[in-house]
This record gives sequence, structure tokens and C-alpha cells, in this order.
Amino acid sequence: MAAFRALVAMVAITALIPETRRSLSWRAGVVGIGYAGAGLLFVLANKLTTAANTVFLQATNPLFVVALAPWLLRERVTARDVRFMGVLALGLALLFVGGGRHFATAPKPLLGNLLAAGSAVAWAFTVTGYRWLGRHGRDPRGAVASAAAAGNLIVFLVSLPWALPLAAGRPADWLVVLYLGVFQLGLAYVFLSRAITEVPALEASLFLLVEPVLSPVWAWLVHGETPGPLAVLGGVVILAATAYRSRTDTQVVAA
Repeated sequence: MAAFRALVAMVAITALIPETRRSLSWRAGVVGIGYAGAGLLFVLANKLTTAANTVFLQATNPLFVVALAPWLLRERVTARDVRFMGVLALGLALLFVGGGRHFATAPKPLLGNLLAAGSAVAWAFTVTGYRWLGRHGRDPRGAVASAAAAGNLIVFLVSLPWALPLAAGRPADWLVVLYLGVFQLGLAYVFLSRAITEVPALEASLFLLVEPVLSPVWAWLVHGETPGPLAVLGGVVILAATAYRSRTDTQVVAA
């Protein structure tokens, strides 16, 4: 799943964003390592813990962006940012305490939760790296896309030994892999590559938290995964804090 989703995504990104081919550099490769770590850990976590825990834990990546942005980007972190991070940390703690429920689709929730948290750290490096690329290249959009393409290539190469020998698979299985590569990753990066160079790293990571709103709902409807009360509370804390932050940011800009 990880190997061939990444291969399809690399081809899709290169085809949909022509600047990718003109912006390959060592910097893109460095950021691609962070991307690869986030993608691999996310897939592994999603096989071991619930979809809700995976996506909510990865949604705590702004915690780590706050630590990285001043160091790598010299972007100022305000007291308001720190208070927001404190609320996210509370949500993270609730997820770990209440996210240990076992399902057929979540056989090792504690290990899965740890991997999902690792994915959040890797994604924070990736988002921060995208901003770094935007400052050091003449074509920021191409640089971001080339980093994503490089990251997907790394995921493919690292995962391939475990993907072989190939099982025949049903046509529906390969269609799902194709969909994940083209739409979930490829087309998403068309939009992300346009946006990431226009907003601060923290704001970019916050906008990407829209995904957690529906992911647990689909997992409940399709797989019957029902997160425990504390895990639900942790997710609500994370989403509520993000919604409040986004609303107040919009009011500040409007003023």
C-alpha cells in the first residue's frame, strides 16, 4: 500500500506540476526525507490503531512546528501561539490515555499511537521544510512539488522490499491504490504547492487540520471503529482549539 501509493503519487505530482522536473535539488531531497517519514509512519500507524487516533495525533503537528519555525525559519512565535499549543498538548495527552481500544482494524493501538505521533513530528519538519524551500528557490511552487515527489520516491524505494513478491490483487484493490496516489496525494499537492509559500508554516499546518473532522466518521461508518470517550474528548479539544484559532485569525486579518 505504501510503496505503490507513493509511486503513483510521484508520477501524478510530476505530471500535474511541470515545475517539479525543473526544481530538483539537494534541499528538496532533504525535505523529502521528512515527507517520507511522515507518510510511512502514517500508513503503519493506521494499520495498528484507529483511524481517528491516527489522524488526530498527526493533527498535533503544529506543536512541533512551533518548536521548529523559530529555529529553522526565524518565524516569531507569540504568547498566543504558545497558549494554543498548550491546548493541543492537552488533546494529545487525552488521546494517548483514552486511545487504547482494540478493534480488528486496530490490533496494537499503543504502538500505533506512538507511530502516529512520530508522523506528526515528521510532518512538522516537512511543513517547515516547505517554507525553507520557498525562501531559497526561484520557483517556490516547483521546489515544494519536487520535495513531495522526492519523498514519495523514498517511500517507494524503502517500502518495495516488503511489497515483493507482488500478489495478484483484485482490480478494485489496484483502483484504490491508484485513487490514493492520484487524488489523496497527487492532486492534494497541486493545491498545497500553491499555498505553502504564501502563508507561515504554523498557519499552513492549521489549515490542513480540516481532514480530521470527517476521517473518524468514515472509519466509524465503514469499519465500526468507535473511539473511547477520552479519545473523543481529545479529538474535540484539538478541533475546537483549531476552529477557534482559525476564527480569531480571520477576525484579526479582517480588522
